[in-house]
Amino acid sequence: MNTHTTGEMMSAVRTRMFRRATFCVPAALVALGTGGCSIETRTDSAVLSDRTTPVVSSRKRIVQPEGVAALPVFSTAVRSGNLLFLSGQIGTRPGVDPPQLIAGGIEPETRRTIQNINAVLASEGLTLQDLVKCTVFLADIADYAAVNEVYLRYFPSDPPARSAMAGSGLALGALVEIECIAAYPEGR
Repeated sequence: MNTHTTGEMMSAVRTRMFRRATFCVPAALVALGTGGCSIETRTDSAVLSDRTTPVVSSRKRIVQPEGVAALPVFSTAVRSGNLLFLSGQIGTRPGVDPPQLIAGGIEPETRRTIQNINAVLASEGLTLQDLVKCTVFLADIADYAAVNEVYLRYFPSDPPARSAMAGSGLALGALVEIECIAAYPEGR
């Protein structure tokens, strides 16, 4: 009969998994036993320092349009297959370095945020109508109605699926941040 504790067994599993993993498995998934996760052995040898790093392949292309604020810690957008994943955009003035928020409160900031999203989409030949999902982050949930009023001007019919939530500490003290996923038309 095996006398190992659950903690000892999970530790051994984590050790074996991380030696073979192609990507970092969040600790919460490991603690839950990773029931639905699969781990694949890397077949390439991309190594930076002592850490194995993800490989940028034909499945992933970074998009960084001119005039859109960029930070070195994330990509403005990434194409994978027929989807374009946009990092959260805030209401920064285009072409200003360092990035500065537009003045005037939640409504002008929301307009500028959506215009910034549109600029990223346009760099790929896409429009707001190609968005399939948006996530809205608000510094204050009390601004929900004001954001919706502006949002509806850009999406009068057939809007993308959307989630909204309040959080604190948005970049540069922004009042709103929106991240999106767009789908390329078939054949592109």
